[in-house]
Amino acid sequence: MAFADPLINLKKLSLAPGMTVVDFGSGVGAYSLAAAELVLPGGRVYAVEIQKDLLETLKKDASLKNLRNIEAIWGDIEQQGGAGLADNLADVVIISNVLFQAKSMYTLALEAKRILKPGGRIMVIDWSESFGGLGPKPEDIVSPDEIKKTFGSAGLAFSSDFPAGDHHYGLIFIK
Repeated sequence: MAFADPLINLKKLSLAPGMTVVDFGSGVGAYSLAAAELVLPGGRVYAVEIQKDLLETLKKDASLKNLRNIEAIWGDIEQQGGAGLADNLADVVIISNVLFQAKSMYTLALEAKRILKPGGRIMVIDWSESFGGLGPKPEDIVSPDEIKKTFGSAGLAFSSDFPAGDHHYGLIFIK
């Protein structure tokens, strides 16, 4: 296996043309850019990020790739309504490499649930270990069991887990 590959991990969601995807904590958009191609034609990706400079990089990369179906949104995914999106909007929410730095994983889970359509899915990818100076400090790593418990208490049903790269794990939840 290799380092976490967005395209390989997104295949677990069977994204299809016309779907709406929200990427929580999108960073420079590795998952957003990959998802945008998979949901064409007619699909949309909302990349929500709190760091404006990362959103600017994403916008430039999307433009270079001629992906006009990505909307970059400055927002705080740890606040109720902080994603700035309507209720029941998304088919899928992606939360990749975010939870280890979240102050309130529960509030984040509630915000993901709020924007997710009934029956929609959340894909969580996070670090399973620190590796060569990459990723979180060992004490900041969030275990899959902790995520399952927190997302479950937010009213999300655990569906499956999968290996998401050499130093990552993946979990899927359903609303």
